[in-house]
Amino acid sequence: MSVTVRVPAKVNVQLAVGAARPDGFHDLANVFLAVGLFDEVTVAPADTLRITCEGPGADQVPLDRTNLAARAAELLAARHGVEPAVHLHIKKDIPVAGGMAGGSADGAGALVACDALWGTGASRDELLDICAELGSDVPFSLVGGAALGTGRGEQLTPLEVGGTFHWVFAVADGGLSTPAVYREFDRLTPTAPAPEASPALLDALRTGDARALAASVTNDLQPAALSLFPRLHDTLAAGTAAGALAALVSGSGPTTAYLTADAAAARKVADALTASGTCRTARVAQAPAPGAVLL
Repeated sequence: MSVTVRVPAKVNVQLAVGAARPDGFHDLANVFLAVGLFDEVTVAPADTLRITCEGPGADQVPLDRTNLAARAAELLAARHGVEPAVHLHIKKDIPVAGGMAGGSADGAGALVACDALWGTGASRDELLDICAELGSDVPFSLVGGAALGTGRGEQLTPLEVGGTFHWVFAVADGGLSTPAVYREFDRLTPTAPAPEASPALLDALRTGDARALAASVTNDLQPAALSLFPRLHDTLAAGTAAGALAALVSGSGPTTAYLTADAAAARKVADALTASGTCRTARVAQAPAPGAVLL
């Protein structure tokens, strides 16, 4: 018997970052939007916990207990007195180390899959509690759709989305370490103000207005990501020149995200980005997308 769960990537349409807290984290106003690029996590009984991975960037995915999917299985097992003897297989399609929460998605997917495989019957609140223990982005990977993340991003308030948004994601050659980007943010922004969600942005999501959303997207980590990965300037410029309504670094990067008016415009921007030589590949996706789903 095996269980497969599909989990989405995310883009941060607003990432407002406060100053570093005493615990090393940052307070955030993080507006998540799940997008239609998905990983699949399959779990099956095994003699011991092991992980395999296939797909783009699979060679960069850790196959030990540092993988969030493995940690998710262990945390759920410990709570319910189960031996975490499972084979976790991850089929990647979310860019690896790209600021789109692929590792977090795999953690959420493994959690839902193990809960189903073992019949632990964990409540949604318990699953979200384990997600928050795994990492700041993991709860949203479980929930999907759109949400405002506060605290360090793990405290979620669902948001209404009034339409479909068309995105292009340019996958960079190379990765960025999220902790390194935050350290650079701290260096560049020693006195960051308290983060707040943008009313104009939330209204644009609610009404499904792509141009209004484009006018209000922001990412406080973008200057830090560009400082560490200057080549992204050229990628952002190529997407903008091709007609994107907005261009920004996705999360901590180095994937860059482009909001477009419709599906045809998205295809045009993706083709232009691919031809520009400023990125490894460009992917088209729609948002919002559902969270973790049993297949």
